[in-house]
Amino acid sequence: MSFIRKSSVKESLGVHDRSQRRIDTEIGLGYGFLGVLGFSLTLPATRVAVTELNPIIVGLGRAVIAALLAVIVLWMTHQRLPARKHWRSLIIVAAGVVLGFPLLSAWAMQQLPAAHGAVMLALMPLATALAGSIIVGERPSWRFWLASIAGSLTVIVFAIFSGAGQMQWADIVLLGAGMMAAVSYAEGGRLARSLGGWQVICWALVIAAPLLIGPFAMAVLQHGLIASPRAWLGFGYVSFISQFLAFFPWYQGLAIGGVARVGQIQLLQPFLTILASAILLGEAIALFTVIAAAIVVASVAIGRTSAIRRR
Repeated sequence: MSFIRKSSVKESLGVHDRSQRRIDTEIGLGYGFLGVLGFSLTLPATRVAVTELNPIIVGLGRAVIAALLAVIVLWMTHQRLPARKHWRSLIIVAAGVVLGFPLLSAWAMQQLPAAHGAVMLALMPLATALAGSIIVGERPSWRFWLASIAGSLTVIVFAIFSGAGQMQWADIVLLGAGMMAAVSYAEGGRLARSLGGWQVICWALVIAAPLLIGPFAMAVLQHGLIASPRAWLGFGYVSFISQFLAFFPWYQGLAIGGVARVGQIQLLQPFLTILASAILLGEAIALFTVIAAAIVVASVAIGRTSAIRRR
């Protein structure tokens, strides 16, 4: 009888664990979607800003503004300095999403059509999953990898037919920016489990701020800040949303739902950008776009239900 009772208890605990994991996955994907929704206008807004503002001003200035916001939030919530064991991870996050990606993508988007950004975005979910496998110890199933590759190829084909055209050297820079962001996503997602999603990006911004202020001030003195309201609106978006607020739910989602699985939500980003353009600017959505988006949504759905083991 005791053996039966122990077995039933173990079974009920196993069912509870599986149910909790499913709930965590859904919550993590919800947070991740909110983050990607905030990121969806990053490249178009960056391109608008760099048409009139120097790429260094845009790439580093967005982080300077976000760092000021981070200082205010940390001060108002009375946060203590992170433990010494967290600083290595925070430096990696800062190097990728505060320094590397903003600066490199700003320079690249000054040289490239906006459609080229979709190619880079198509590869970021795969890069994020690989980084999650190495850094976090996640082990996605073959079903997950096949769905992720199918979604990425769909976005690449869509970008080519949407006018990306021939690849250029600036695409390599843009790809490097994406790889740096992917590593920072995985490291930040791991750190957010103990530190909290919003604290990860706030402390990463604070750490990077001393390195940003000098080059940013020199760029301002050299190139000036004269620009149209449209360019400043793009700069404001990447500063307040892309570099700050969108990271709150994004890192929280990676922490709760897993780096690889939540990272696949990035595949929806080009289509969210197109949807936003249709709503805000009245642009038409082609049938090819709808078909490509449906394939990507299907690949994300398959990835959502695919097995991923954590070390």
